[in-house]
Amino acid sequence: MLDAFVAGLLTGLSLIVAIGAQNAFVLRQGLLRQYVGPVVAICAVSDLVLIAAGVAGIGAIVQHAPTALTVVRWFGVAFLTAYGVRSLWRSRHAEALTASRDAEPRLRGAMLQATALTWLNPHVYLDTVLLLGSIAAHHGPAGKWRFGAGAGLGSILWFSGLGYGARLLSPVLTRPRAWQVLDVLIGLTMLAIAISLARG
Repeated sequence: MLDAFVAGLLTGLSLIVAIGAQNAFVLRQGLLRQYVGPVVAICAVSDLVLIAAGVAGIGAIVQHAPTALTVVRWFGVAFLTAYGVRSLWRSRHAEALTASRDAEPRLRGAMLQATALTWLNPHVYLDTVLLLGSIAAHHGPAGKWRFGAGAGLGSILWFSGLGYGARLLSPVLTRPRAWQVLDVLIGLTMLAIAISLARG
């Protein structure tokens, strides 16, 4: 039987390593080299809190509150739609996507966006709290926390790698046209996620 810690690490990575609004935002901040540390920290710490809640059994409680999930779901749809449209609008102007310091968002704005993309995403609760929580329960009272620790490490490794590893792509993305393409892809991704959430 696979060790609970390793199982948690692999399961956590399999759920988090996917194209999504949160990952797209972390990637963009990494490419821009803007507030990477705070953004990565918010995403990783939020995941750790949600994983801990799932392992502790909060998932079972949330499962019996469909109204709460519905409210979060529609907030998520609205937020992702607004962010997607904003990315597409920003892509119209190449000069706005250069490394100009005047074009950089404030730290507070970046942190609020990272927080919203994490906590207003219903998939976070379904995958991290409910799914990981239920899988962790199969490892027993002691094993479930080792599972949770593995999943938590997976989140830390992924967000750190995504945020700081994005810098390796910076030489490729020095042209404004490349930033336009990136914003279009991010915008379309977020709108696609919003549509999928709206459809339930």
